[in-house]
Amino acid sequence: MDKIVIKGGVPLKGAVPISGSKNAMLPLMCASLLTTDEMIFHRVPTLMDIRTTKQLLLQLGVQLDDFTPGTLRIKAREIVEHTAPYELVKTMRASVMVLGPLMAREGRADVSLPGGCAIGARPIDQHLKGLEAMGASIELKNGYVVARAPRLKGTDFCFDLVTVTGTENLVMAASLARGTTILRNCAVEPEITELAHVINRMGGSVAGAGTSTIVIEGRDRLSGVVHEVMPDRIEAGTYLLAGAITGGDITAEGCMSEHISALLDKLEEAGLVVETSEFSAKVTSNGRIKSSDMATNPYPGFATDFQAQYMALMALGDSSCEIIENVFENRFMHVQELVRMGARIRVSGKKARIQGVKKLSGAHVQATDLRASASLVLAGLAAEGTTEIHRVYHLERGYDKIVEKLARVGANIHREKDDML
Repeated sequence: MDKIVIKGGVPLKGAVPISGSKNAMLPLMCASLLTTDEMIFHRVPTLMDIRTTKQLLLQLGVQLDDFTPGTLRIKAREIVEHTAPYELVKTMRASVMVLGPLMAREGRADVSLPGGCAIGARPIDQHLKGLEAMGASIELKNGYVVARAPRLKGTDFCFDLVTVTGTENLVMAASLARGTTILRNCAVEPEITELAHVINRMGGSVAGAGTSTIVIEGRDRLSGVVHEVMPDRIEAGTYLLAGAITGGDITAEGCMSEHISALLDKLEEAGLVVETSEFSAKVTSNGRIKSSDMATNPYPGFATDFQAQYMALMALGDSSCEIIENVFENRFMHVQELVRMGARIRVSGKKARIQGVKKLSGAHVQATDLRASASLVLAGLAAEGTTEIHRVYHLERGYDKIVEKLARVGANIHREKDDML
């Protein structure tokens, strides 16, 4: 296993090319199950979660071909297996998104329950309620969801709570259902709009994606398409925060600035100079960081996936501020590691109080989840001395070539074998 070693204190300057979105690509890979035709995706990031989804699709009998870097060809001509096993689902909860497409096309699916998650409970009961409303019979057997239906039928379903993967799963299920499905209280993330756009290009009929009500007219058949995946908004924001925390000047190239407007607004409040175009965003340091309160909320609010990185930035703020985590109940596990680096943070329930300090110090720290890993990288880039980050396999789930990209804009960063584990 590797560790990441950073010698901090170097202002980052330059442009970082943004990779395709992990959170868009995963449901699109699952949507490939909706057609017997070939699907071709460009701008595919090289990530562990993508590899896990490939393994799952291969197990179902799908043909996959990485015939050039960044391009993935998928053909689900025949589905020979209908089980998403625990061994794969436990490593990536998004695996449950094969449930909707399998039920839509095959009328059967056996999908392992995801189990626990480090950052909090993320149940799939809304997925199951929606499928039952569409006529599926659902049983829980030996830790698996056993779902059956001769053919799903349109329904009018309201989510009890907003869920991104639940919305995506039911949109895919409804795309081949008989009749019209109306989904209410839907998530509005850009990745859902991307999924709907691709299904429509496949010959489907999905209206209202990006709003709380989505209407899907079921089709008997969908066709294959060629599609370039949207840029990863969380990756883009993380690199902009890296420029901010190091007192540098970073441009996220190829991002969609409208997708990270809540973060950019906060960076302006924190004293950074922000410049945007349709497909880029630039953040330039303008003196010491101004402490600024923040609360996470579903899109278009401040993304919970930025919370840990923003906390690292606020650790160097000029006064004190409060961060409220409204999305997940256990997403402050990075706090103790930041404290080891000299941050002054107190947590009470879903609130963290940060008293800014003038400097952080390098230390040995351990990553606990994907975005916590990113926050420790950012803290290490700004800290005096050397930081060694252990358990960095989390980073490989969501950041494509992060060490190489940071090195290209001036970071003193490298990987090496971790003898401590």
